[in-house]
Amino acid sequence: MYEGVVQDLIDELGRLPGVGPKSAQRIAFHLLQADAVDVRRLVSALVEVKDKVRFCSVCGNVAEAEQCRICLDPRRDLTYICVVEEPKDVVAVERTREFRGRYHVLGGAISPIEGVGPDDLRIKELLIRLADGDVSEVIIATDPNLEGEATATYLARLLRPMDLKVTRLASGLPVGGDLEYADEVTLGRAFEGRRVLDV
Repeated sequence: MYEGVVQDLIDELGRLPGVGPKSAQRIAFHLLQADAVDVRRLVSALVEVKDKVRFCSVCGNVAEAEQCRICLDPRRDLTYICVVEEPKDVVAVERTREFRGRYHVLGGAISPIEGVGPDDLRIKELLIRLADGDVSEVIIATDPNLEGEATATYLARLLRPMDLKVTRLASGLPVGGDLEYADEVTLGRAFEGRRVLDV
């Protein structure tokens, strides 16, 4: 334990996701040794992001205006919506340069253990977006874990009565991975998603 403001800083840093007590301490001491100009720049960036960044009124992605740059892009295909859990997932999909439709960010995944149910997610907003009939396919790109699977199953059942194609991102073995190290779920998904080899 440190005195006063140093311990307060370590405690606050430790509240960040993925930052444990030792990492929080390391970051705190890094900040103490850094130039005051660098620390002020960090503080300014934090304040500015809280003041300027909001969530897109259409898809829920991060934006500096009412809508994000993806929703404002007229070149995007309006007939496809990719449903993701968090804004960081939009960035991951965008990096592939494979998807040219629009997104819908749920704001999490169904997790009864953490008390997150369907009403806590942006599912109603998704249904409103689908009501106009412009969308022909909903691609569910939730994480391949228990919560992501529960969310995908819930959405698939909810969307089944609509005249939509509902798909799920393929999952399975990573390139360069060894079968002996794959868990049963991953290996099972790899078998389910197998495809014909064109040679």
